[in-house]
Amino acid sequence: YPSELLMQKITEDNQIPVHIHVSVSLQYVAGLKGRALVEFFHSNIAEVENEELRHLMWSSVLFYKTPSVEVMACVLLSTKAIYFLLDDSFIHADEHQSDFWTKENSDCENSAFHLSCCFVLKLNDLQSVNVGLFDQYFRITGHSADHIVTCLTRDSYNTHTFIQQLMAVLSLLARTPSPEPVDKDFYSEFGSKNTGKMENYELIHSSRVKFIYPNEEEIGDLAFLVAEKMDDLTNLPSLNILLYVLAFQVNHFEGSAQNTSSLQPKTLILTSSDLFLFDEDYISYPLPEFAKEPPKRDKYQLADGRRIRDLDRVLMGYQTYPQALTFVFDDVQNQDLMQNLTLDHFGE
Repeated sequence: YPSELLMQKITEDNQIPVHIHVSVSLQYVAGLKGRALVEFFHSNIAEVENEELRHLMWSSVLFYKTPSVEVMACVLLSTKAIYFLLDDSFIHADEHQSDFWTKENSDCENSAFHLSCCFVLKLNDLQSVNVGLFDQYFRITGHSADHIVTCLTRDSYNTHTFIQQLMAVLSLLARTPSPEPVDKDFYSEFGSKNTGKMENYELIHSSRVKFIYPNEEEIGDLAFLVAEKMDDLTNLPSLNILLYVLAFQVNHFEGSAQNTSSLQPKTLILTSSDLFLFDEDYISYPLPEFAKEPPKRDKYQLADGRRIRDLDRVLMGYQTYPQALTFVFDDVQNQDLMQNLTLDHFGE
């Protein structure tokens, strides 16, 4: 340790997505390569001397206590913990959460230092990992509300790779055996016998961490919700969700000193007849065990919906991933053109 293969891998993975703007401190981290990156981890981040860095990933993250603030993070997985290296600006992003993020080095604010805060989730505190629909994101749950983080990878490959690495690292943990037997019958993991309802598929790792994957019912619930928004529950059996993807809606601001654009996280859902944008709650569902009341907002809130038949053209940018798409719809919204051409128009 570190092997040449590991150094090559973390160097390749150490790239901030081009559409995300981050602070100088995180840009510094993204500029490190190979051995320098491993040394940076051990001298600045690692909590114990004998832990090894195993995986690095850049991802947007959400915290349970600040569900409306999505922030870019460098996620580092070691043999002891998961570290989230965050923008220093995140501490000030939500005044209501001052108890969650305590600012200690306030005297450094006006100096030449560029600070980052690091959120640490020890592997021994890890209880479950919920994988989102189509591996677009995953939620890591610890023992309290402070220890719930969602990584919005927006990329099934990154999600899959991280989960694999996490399982490999958890296999190294020596946990004391549980007093009650944990070896359940494999088929009983699929759900509760009392209700007959199919639960989400759970895989219980040897470290007793649960890995929970969505099942077909979740897609069924989503299809029902979409059909409800279309006011067409009669066609529910024939409604197919063709695409579910976490994307950004680009809001362009003109007239400012420089034309700027902000990225609003949205869930894009495509059916055979409509295109929908939803505001989705990626952090509150399924409810953690300690939650006393349901979340303040629904999991899916409709932000926009258009019929495919009103789509005029699609403009594609020529830049590399992530690709920018502009959907241009006809001006006439939600009505058939022939509807208003009645005899009234030709009368007196």
